[in-house]
Amino acid sequence: MQDFQAIAKEVLELEAKELLNTAAHIGPEINEATSAIAKIKGKLIVTGVGKSGLIGAKIAATLASTGTSSFFLHPTEAMHGDLGMIGKEDAVLAISYSGESEELIKILPHIKRFEIPLIGMARSKESSLGRYSDIFIPLHIEKEACPLDAAPTCSTTLTLALGDALAVCLMKQKNFKKEDFASFHPGGSLGKRLFVKVKDLMLTSELPVISEKTKLKEAIIAMSEGRLGNVLITDRDHTLLAVLSDGDLRRALMRDDFRMDAYAYEYATKQPKTIDDAAILASDALALIEKYKIQLLAITDKKGKLEGVLHIHQLVEAGIK
Repeated sequence: MQDFQAIAKEVLELEAKELLNTAAHIGPEINEATSAIAKIKGKLIVTGVGKSGLIGAKIAATLASTGTSSFFLHPTEAMHGDLGMIGKEDAVLAISYSGESEELIKILPHIKRFEIPLIGMARSKESSLGRYSDIFIPLHIEKEACPLDAAPTCSTTLTLALGDALAVCLMKQKNFKKEDFASFHPGGSLGKRLFVKVKDLMLTSELPVISEKTKLKEAIIAMSEGRLGNVLITDRDHTLLAVLSDGDLRRALMRDDFRMDAYAYEYATKQPKTIDDAAILASDALALIEKYKIQLLAITDKKGKLEGVLHIHQLVEAGIK
């Protein structure tokens, strides 16, 4: 029986070796490519066929999500009308490990007619793609991880990694920030942290509110019906005075002077943690909840009047982390 664990380890080590070897010999072509792409007013079109095409599509997606407008164009589709998608303010990144992929080479003369930057990724500068390229990024590997040294493995991994490196260089060049990234990913966790505000999640109606003269027994009923594990104690003007949590209630039960006929206010937390701005980020509110180890955060206006509440469960359900 073959030792597949050892085989897998060998593949990973070989691919890692090729990446490190390229890193040690990276040349000024990355500077040239970054500068050329950063200057364009249009889009970066990525093209390639086969495995290179699949890698190219991923590179285009990474670039598009990190501030460089980009899309993938298949060479065959380009030869049948989609060349019209390339404009005079664009640039092209063409990928072919051999540098001789027939479908790709056929469109290169037509791309050159646009007089736009053509960046090539291939094994040799002497390949057809290399000769057509204005900027050439070499793909140097000693061997593929495939035991037949045939299936693209190390070469595709290297191409993908160089695409990532180019994307990061462009992010640095454009001073691309996490706020910019989130704007392209509003449904992701980062987008939620940067865009969802307290007012988007807070509860404002049917809150478990009692007065400072409410007896503890009635407060417990309100707490159960409110399903928030807390009751909010306000005065006649709706100014928040205190919060009675289930934790407060458990601590009260341990007191020698505990009485069910006492006012709930007696056992409640006076000066509870609140915020007076519902426009702050929900992620900031979560930070306060975690800092003070509470479950409920009350939201008031600048004068202390209760406007709503935010429960940790709402934040969790909304995916705020």
